[in-house]
Amino acid sequence: MRKHIYILFILLPLLATAQKSDTVKQKADTVRSKFKPTGIRFGTDLISIGKSQYVKTFTGWEVNADVDIYRYFLAFDYGSWGRNYSTDSANYSNTGRYYRVGVDVNFLTKDPEKNAFFIGMRFGHSKFSEDFVVDLNDPIWGFLHQEYTNSNVKASWLEMTTGIKVKMWKFIWMGYTARYKFALSMSKTDRLIPSDVPGFGRTDKPTTWGFNYQLFFRIPIAKEK
Repeated sequence: MRKHIYILFILLPLLATAQKSDTVKQKADTVRSKFKPTGIRFGTDLISIGKSQYVKTFTGWEVNADVDIYRYFLAFDYGSWGRNYSTDSANYSNTGRYYRVGVDVNFLTKDPEKNAFFIGMRFGHSKFSEDFVVDLNDPIWGFLHQEYTNSNVKASWLEMTTGIKVKMWKFIWMGYTARYKFALSMSKTDRLIPSDVPGFGRTDKPTTWGFNYQLFFRIPIAKEK
């Protein structure tokens, strides 16, 4: 009898340790499954496409992508942007590419459809060139032609974002993103101060707003438990 009691006292700590180890392993597996990406979305900004067709001073496009990791979305945007403003005596134009990268936090964590209401941050970077041409016909000084050019100007900024993404049908999603842009910085230029930065907008104010209406296609890459 005493022998059995001794064996029991020896086995109880071992069983408790094994049970604790299994619990820790289950928790680790749960955490890993939560933070395992389940899908990638690819899309485009419909507003940029519409502005290119109907706004004479703008040409551009933008593509978007994100991947979900639990309640977080790693987001990436890439686009092209061009402006052209003309008067009787002057013409301004610029063209360039830009990208944004950042993270969104989803507040609809228990939605099985993976719909999202999010708040996030972005880092934006742009590289562009611009021209400003002035032609004046003065009755005293005669014809005056001046041209100012900036090439390979680099700019960066930060954004606070918010918006929604909703499943419409099977793999088709739609949503919008509102952007508050700030902390703009630019490389030095010689004669012309940039007035418009691709991806950011006008530079006469320290902050500005942006808005995208997006169409997405979602590709599942793993099943959720």
